[in-house]
Amino acid sequence: MDTDELLPTRDPVLRDPELDLDALEAHWAPYGRRAPMSGEQMRGADARAQRLGVSGDRLMEEAGSAVAAAARALLRSTDRSDGPILVLGGPGNNGGDGWVAARHLADGESRVLAVLVASGQRPTAGDAARDWERLAGMTRVERMHAATVRDVRIVMAGVERAALLIDALLGTGVRGTLREPIRTAVDLTLRAREAAVPILSVDTPTVVDLTSGVPSDPVVRADVTVTFHRPKQGLRTRVGGALAGRVLVAPIGIPSAADPA
Repeated sequence: MDTDELLPTRDPVLRDPELDLDALEAHWAPYGRRAPMSGEQMRGADARAQRLGVSGDRLMEEAGSAVAAAARALLRSTDRSDGPILVLGGPGNNGGDGWVAARHLADGESRVLAVLVASGQRPTAGDAARDWERLAGMTRVERMHAATVRDVRIVMAGVERAALLIDALLGTGVRGTLREPIRTAVDLTLRAREAAVPILSVDTPTVVDLTSGVPSDPVVRADVTVTFHRPKQGLRTRVGGALAGRVLVAPIGIPSAADPA
């Protein structure tokens, strides 16, 4: 990884109890000024980073730590600090970033409801599955498996009490009409937004394409989106930018040698 990057897991600035969104955006501004890349280029950089020796587990840990820092900063910028933080995660690596964020937030004494929105009992991605299991037994984390529309609607019944909703359902690569139970989970985020619950999306709102900015049906509308390594072309389009809200670019340890030539 690049030696000039101070990564989220060891960045003392992110532990500042007064850090708000303005200060965090300024802290990460050098990454936001990097040249933007497409979703395909980001997937390639991620794969090349792993071939260069940066493990997928390490990248996920840094990404989730960045999301947790942004969540704390967002909460400091609102008056909704009493309720639990609701983390909606899908079966893949986007969900894995959410489980890491949930763990760090619980370590910081936040109450977290972590909801796996998937037909299977465990995440399908290996690193994500390990981070989901690491939440088991944490005193400040309640885990729930939402395999059906009915399960998601049970969560939806109390969404207005959440301090914050973290959208870690799906990343890029999905187009068109969403399938259940993800579709109803996106509806849950829209209901939360109507109740003035802040929405923080991981990498991209579910689902705005990181290359084109084209949204799925339905699509999450975020207040803040934390994307990784470099800005994304799709989040700079008119539609993608409107759905992403305030975009923060966080380092996660992908070396410059992994970037496209």
